Amino acid sequence: MAQFFSVHPENPQLRLIHQAVEIIQQGGVVVYPTESSYAIACHIGDKSALDKIKRIRRLDDKHDFTLACQDLVQVSIFTKIGNDAFRLIKKLTPGPFTFILDATKDVPRRLQHPKKKTIGVRVPVNRTAQLLLENLQEPLCTATMILPGDEEAMSDPYEIRDTLEHELDLIIDAGYIEYQPTTIITCHDGNIEILRQGMGNAPMLD
Repeated sequence: MAQFFSVHPENPQLRLIHQAVEIIQQGGVVVYPTESSYAIACHIGDKSALDKIKRIRRLDDKHDFTLACQDLVQVSIFTKIGNDAFRLIKKLTPGPFTFILDATKDVPRRLQHPKKKTIGVRVPVNRTAQLLLENLQEPLCTATMILPGDEEAMSDPYEIRDTLEHELDLIIDAGYIEYQPTTIITCHDGNIEILRQGMGNAPMLD
């Protein structure tokens, strides 16, 4: 049964953050808040935890997972960034954007696009997410908390607990978060363009 941590949205309790990091490091599957929605996540190197996320969301091997990263330095370890993409990401992060980039060898193959060898990355601005990543010192393998058959992410942490408490290891409650999808920008094959317009605005690409 999932543990349930209620954190202050602006000033999360570090004691709970440290406990959450321990759960992730031990192979736990967690739901945590971002600025755009609740997300489901696990340690980047844990295959069994990733398989559990796939079962919960009924995802196939073609699903594009995202790495939630602490900062641009961490992004540059796990992706190959050209100069133009680097400048763009520096301007737009942290924020509600997902960038599609070529993956480096540090990204497990099971997380990469099977043909393009790309990976999605984002640097969340949400304080709880930032503290998790800062204390974990590694990216989180993450996906939006959308249940099979739904089009929008779950917004109420208590509803998430009622629905998935036997499937998850931890739910981090930071209050109600209305779903607003991130803006997806591809930076692959020398092209930089918006694939999906969402919460984040990038006027330099209009």
